[in-house]
Amino acid sequence: MVNNGWLIRRGNRVGLRSELDRVFGEMFGDFLPERRVSRAGAWSKGWVPSLDVSETEDGITVVAEVPGVDPGEIEVSITGDLLVISGEKKEESEEEREGYFYSERRFGSFRRAVTLPAAVDREKVAAEYDKGLLTIRLEKSEKDATKKIPVEVSKK
Repeated sequence: MVNNGWLIRRGNRVGLRSELDRVFGEMFGDFLPERRVSRAGAWSKGWVPSLDVSETEDGITVVAEVPGVDPGEIEVSITGDLLVISGEKKEESEEEREGYFYSERRFGSFRRAVTLPAAVDREKVAAEYDKGLLTIRLEKSEKDATKKIPVEVSKK
Protein backbone atom coordinates (compact mmCIF):
# COMPACT_ATOMS: atom_id res chain seq x y z
CA MET A 1 0.00 0.00 0.00
CA VAL A 2 1.33 3.48 -0.81
CA ASN A 3 0.46 6.43 1.43
CA ASN A 4 1.85 9.88 0.56
CA GLY A 5 4.70 8.28 -1.40
CA TRP A 6 5.71 5.87 1.40
CA LEU A 7 5.46 2.13 1.00
CA ILE A 8 3.50 0.69 3.91
CA ARG A 9 3.57 -3.04 4.60
CA ARG A 10 1.60 -4.33 7.54
CA GLY A 11 3.57 -6.50 9.95
CA ASN A 12 6.52 -7.06 7.63
CA ARG A 13 9.89 -5.54 8.49
CA VAL A 14 11.26 -6.46 5.04
CA GLY A 15 9.31 -3.57 3.46
CA LEU A 16 10.68 -1.11 5.99
CA ARG A 17 14.23 -2.44 5.54
CA SER A 18 13.97 -2.10 1.75
CA GLU A 19 12.67 1.45 2.08
CA LEU A 20 15.47 2.41 4.50
CA ASP A 21 18.08 0.84 2.20
CA ARG A 22 16.67 2.84 -0.71
CA VAL A 23 16.66 6.14 1.24
CA PHE A 24 20.22 5.71 2.58
CA GLY A 25 21.38 4.58 -0.86
CA GLU A 26 19.99 7.77 -2.42
CA MET A 27 21.51 9.96 0.31
CA PHE A 28 24.96 8.35 0.60
CA GLY A 29 25.29 6.26 -2.56
CA ASP A 30 28.10 8.38 -4.04
CA PHE A 31 30.26 7.75 -0.95
CA LEU A 32 29.95 3.97 -1.08
CA PRO A 33 31.92 2.45 -4.00
CA GLU A 34 29.65 -0.59 -4.33
CA ARG A 35 26.58 1.68 -4.58
CA ARG A 36 28.02 4.30 -6.93
CA VAL A 37 25.56 5.50 -9.57
CA SER A 38 26.50 7.04 -12.89
CA ARG A 39 25.25 10.48 -13.82
CA ALA A 40 23.94 9.06 -17.09
CA GLY A 41 21.45 6.90 -15.18
CA ALA A 42 21.12 4.70 -12.14
CA TRP A 43 22.29 1.51 -13.74
CA SER A 44 26.01 1.16 -13.30
CA LYS A 45 27.57 -1.08 -10.63
CA GLY A 46 25.18 -1.32 -7.73
CA TRP A 47 22.00 -0.54 -9.65
CA VAL A 48 18.96 -2.45 -8.51
CA PRO A 49 15.43 -1.97 -9.78
CA SER A 50 12.85 -0.31 -7.55
CA LEU A 51 10.11 -2.66 -6.37
CA ASP A 52 6.51 -2.38 -5.26
CA VAL A 53 5.22 -5.38 -3.31
CA SER A 54 1.53 -5.76 -2.53
CA GLU A 55 -0.34 -8.57 -0.85
CA THR A 56 -4.00 -9.54 -0.98
CA GLU A 57 -5.86 -12.41 0.62
CA ASP A 58 -5.25 -14.57 -2.48
CA GLY A 59 -1.86 -13.51 -3.77
CA ILE A 60 1.22 -11.34 -3.93
CA THR A 61 2.14 -8.92 -6.71
CA VAL A 62 5.67 -7.62 -7.26
CA VAL A 63 6.29 -4.82 -9.76
CA ALA A 64 9.92 -4.08 -10.69
CA GLU A 65 11.02 -1.00 -12.64
CA VAL A 66 13.47 -2.26 -15.29
CA PRO A 67 13.38 0.33 -18.09
CA GLY A 68 15.68 -0.38 -21.00
CA VAL A 69 16.25 -4.00 -20.00
CA ASP A 70 15.60 -6.58 -22.71
CA PRO A 71 12.95 -8.99 -21.34
CA GLY A 72 15.10 -11.87 -22.61
CA GLU A 73 17.85 -10.75 -20.21
CA ILE A 74 15.60 -11.01 -17.11
CA GLU A 75 15.49 -14.11 -14.91
CA VAL A 76 12.89 -14.69 -12.20
CA SER A 77 13.23 -17.55 -9.71
CA ILE A 78 11.87 -18.70 -6.36
CA THR A 79 14.01 -20.50 -3.80
CA GLY A 80 12.34 -21.26 -0.49
CA ASP A 81 10.56 -18.04 0.50
CA LEU A 82 12.85 -15.84 -1.63
CA LEU A 83 11.86 -14.31 -4.97
CA VAL A 84 14.95 -13.39 -7.01
CA ILE A 85 14.92 -11.05 -10.02
CA SER A 86 18.18 -10.74 -11.94
CA GLY A 87 19.37 -9.68 -15.33
CA GLU A 88 21.60 -7.43 -17.36
CA LYS A 89 21.05 -4.04 -18.91
CA LYS A 90 22.96 -3.17 -22.08
CA GLU A 91 22.81 -0.08 -24.23
CA GLU A 92 24.96 1.22 -27.05
CA SER A 93 24.55 4.45 -28.93
CA GLU A 94 26.52 6.09 -31.69
CA GLU A 95 26.14 9.48 -33.22
CA GLU A 96 28.09 10.76 -36.19
CA ARG A 97 27.84 14.31 -37.43
CA GLU A 98 30.04 16.55 -39.44
CA GLY A 99 33.29 16.96 -37.54
CA TYR A 100 32.78 14.44 -34.73
CA PHE A 101 31.86 10.88 -33.78
CA TYR A 102 30.24 10.05 -30.42
CA SER A 103 29.89 6.51 -29.06
CA GLU A 104 28.63 5.42 -25.67
CA ARG A 105 28.19 2.00 -24.08
CA ARG A 106 26.46 1.39 -20.79
CA PHE A 107 25.86 -1.96 -19.16
CA GLY A 108 25.42 -3.58 -15.81
CA SER A 109 23.95 -6.60 -14.16
CA PHE A 110 21.50 -6.51 -11.29
CA ARG A 111 20.05 -8.87 -8.73
CA ARG A 112 17.18 -8.15 -6.38
CA ALA A 113 15.85 -10.61 -3.78
CA VAL A 114 12.61 -10.26 -1.84
CA THR A 115 11.46 -12.40 1.07
CA LEU A 116 7.88 -13.40 0.31
CA PRO A 117 5.45 -12.68 3.16
CA ALA A 118 3.50 -15.93 2.55
CA ALA A 119 3.91 -19.34 0.93
CA VAL A 120 3.10 -19.35 -2.80
CA ASP A 121 2.07 -22.00 -5.31
CA ARG A 122 5.14 -22.28 -7.56
CA GLU A 123 3.00 -23.65 -10.40
CA LYS A 124 0.86 -20.51 -10.42
CA VAL A 125 3.41 -17.74 -10.93
CA ALA A 126 3.21 -15.38 -13.91
CA ALA A 127 5.68 -12.70 -15.04
CA GLU A 128 4.85 -10.05 -17.62
CA TYR A 129 7.00 -7.24 -19.06
CA ASP A 130 5.36 -4.09 -20.39
CA LYS A 131 6.94 -0.68 -21.06
CA GLY A 132 9.79 -1.09 -18.58
CA LEU A 133 7.72 -2.68 -15.81
CA LEU A 134 8.07 -6.33 -14.84
CA THR A 135 4.92 -7.53 -13.04
CA ILE A 136 5.11 -10.83 -11.18
CA ARG A 137 1.88 -12.33 -9.85
CA LEU A 138 2.15 -15.12 -7.29
CA GLU A 139 -0.84 -17.07 -6.03
CA LYS A 140 -0.76 -18.02 -2.36
CA SER A 141 -0.52 -21.70 -1.55
CA GLU A 142 -3.65 -23.24 -0.07
CA LYS A 143 -1.74 -25.90 1.84
CA ASP A 144 0.04 -23.24 3.89
CA ALA A 145 -3.07 -21.12 4.47
CA THR A 146 -3.57 -19.82 7.98
CA LYS A 147 -5.83 -21.99 10.09
CA LYS A 148 -7.61 -20.37 13.03
CA ILE A 149 -7.77 -22.53 16.12
CA PRO A 150 -10.52 -21.82 18.63
CA VAL A 151 -9.50 -21.38 22.24
CA GLU A 152 -11.71 -23.27 24.65
CA VAL A 153 -12.31 -22.20 28.22
CA SER A 154 -11.50 -24.83 30.81
CA LYS A 155 -14.48 -25.90 32.97
CA LYS A 156 -12.49 -26.66 36.12
